[in-house]
Amino acid sequence: MKKYLRLLLVLIPLILSACQNNTSTETKHKESSTSQSSRTSTTNKKYKLSKKGSYYSLTNKYGQEIIIVNKKHPLSADYAPGENATAKAALMELISKMQSLGYDVSQNYSGYRSYETQTQLYQSYVNKDGKEQADTYSARAGYSEHQTGLAFDLIDNEGNLLEETNASKWLLEHASDFGFIVRYQKSKESITGYQAESWHLRYIGKEAKAIAKSGLSLEEYYGITGGNYN
Repeated sequence: MKKYLRLLLVLIPLILSACQNNTSTETKHKESSTSQSSRTSTTNKKYKLSKKGSYYSLTNKYGQEIIIVNKKHPLSADYAPGENATAKAALMELISKMQSLGYDVSQNYSGYRSYETQTQLYQSYVNKDGKEQADTYSARAGYSEHQTGLAFDLIDNEGNLLEETNASKWLLEHASDFGFIVRYQKSKESITGYQAESWHLRYIGKEAKAIAKSGLSLEEYYGITGGNYN
């Protein structure tokens, strides 16, 4: 979850070795602060969030299970579902569409990460920027959506995280056509717990369109507590 994360780091087959060999050559990240407060939205119906062994989830209005991961709702270290096949298929359709429209987006992406991989990735950022700053853009192990197999970081053809203005705008307007939401948006940092990431997509499925149209974060839409770590 870092700007300009190089291709070697983000490719799924190589991400663990990339972390171990310190091959990341990130150049910068936005210096936006994350509020220490947690918020619970009252603008939408509050759904019942339940602990299902290794993770927290709710059932949406379509009867679908929605896994919730943020700084208040972690995953167990042994939760290792791998990459979600339905989400990956939808992602490939989205990428194909973007490429057909001329956007500089690669077939490569950063998807599923194990608890162990996230541990090493997060620690590399702490070593580089310090824990306080790292917490604004990288999840601690057990708190990353990537561990669910439902989150993906888009990459451009030079190996950088996708943040080109027009591509980012297209994603905000059309990612939901493929069942995704842009998970971390501007002005939502104190709610989501992270600075804006135009490249980070979370697969929701049928309800993605309603969430995107509402302009709310996932926490606000479902009435889930967000913000920083306890």
